Amino acid sequence: MSTFRVLQFNMQFGQGWDDHDPDNAPVDLERTIAEIRAQDADLVFLQEVEKALPGGRQVQPPPNYTRLRAALDGYDSAFAYPRADERELPFGLGLAIFSKTPLTGVFQEDIPSPPVRFDFFGEEKTPTDRVLLGARTQIAGREVSLLNTHLLAFFMLKTNSEEHPQQRAQIERHLRAATGPALLCGDFNVRNHHSLAAQFREAGFETVQTDEITWRRMPFVLDHIFHNAPLRCERRAVIPTPASDHHLLVADFSFA
Repeated sequence: MSTFRVLQFNMQFGQGWDDHDPDNAPVDLERTIAEIRAQDADLVFLQEVEKALPGGRQVQPPPNYTRLRAALDGYDSAFAYPRADERELPFGLGLAIFSKTPLTGVFQEDIPSPPVRFDFFGEEKTPTDRVLLGARTQIAGREVSLLNTHLLAFFMLKTNSEEHPQQRAQIERHLRAATGPALLCGDFNVRNHHSLAAQFREAGFETVQTDEITWRRMPFVLDHIFHNAPLRCERRAVIPTPASDHHLLVADFSFA
């Protein structure tokens, strides 16, 4: 294998995009699956796999993840819900990693959210916690560490992650602990993506791109594939899709 392909995708629980009424666009998980399969990636990192249910109820086994596992034949996979919380709002949640090579050392870690108060349709709320999903796999005889996350959108709460740096700092500790080839993918929900890129660069990780927007709702670069020096990004592309409010981000890597 000269290169391997990585796909990063916030799939918004299968809800597509409608320019005229994005909040009420239909859910079509089969279109999501078709978009994922079309990329034929060796590693697939997904966020917002499931939709939050009233009262923070979490269905087991997760229905969308179960369908994805059945459709993505030949992939090993892992899934993580965030900590169950009755305050959960009706958006997407849950992370998944799919790999054409076996996953080992799967773990998940809670990422606490600060008690920032915000208004949600006339009710005062505080945000729920996030989660980090990790694993390892062997590619071309080399062990690669995999991290997947979806951080809190502080900009939606009229603040930012520079004022509340704890979640980013928690991820940075994992980056600094990496001892071999490693990838960090996810929806980082950071409006000032240059500050995020600079912080993780100090920890030894580069993002594959900072120029093209990855979110339809606002012109932000929220989605990233970070890698450290043992991996070289050979090609990358942001691929628009109607299958989510996020675009696909793909990158081909070789071992440096």
